[in-house]
Amino acid sequence: MGYELVDWEQSPKGRYVRVFIDKPKGVSVEDCARVSRQLTRLFAVENIEFERLEVSSPGLDRPLRKEADFQRFTGEEAELRLANPVANVRRVKGILQGCADGAVVVETAQGTQTIALADIDRARLVPKIEWRKAT
Repeated sequence: MGYELVDWEQSPKGRYVRVFIDKPKGVSVEDCARVSRQLTRLFAVENIEFERLEVSSPGLDRPLRKEADFQRFTGEEAELRLANPVANVRRVKGILQGCADGAVVVETAQGTQTIALADIDRARLVPKIEWRKAT
């Protein structure tokens, strides 16, 4: 359908399914409705039971999972939670400098750090919110 599957969640007993989609210029409400209709039909054909289906954009704090995600958002601020501490630090926040050979490069206040993708438990973009004074 031309969308990227960013993530999905399912409740333990399958009561709800939550799907996060994206596309290069962002996701509209109509995009979410289109995917929801398609998934509802697919789940019916495949006999997948659920009570509630939610389809949405990944949001401003978009999760980063694949090497392509880190590459795509080079130059953006991200927060990474590490599976195992590196130099006694479990959380790293900084500007993404790219990703290559299975490692993410992040510019932090302490300097440039290279972190293996396998060592990242969770990563999200840090939302940018600009306040403008009303005129």
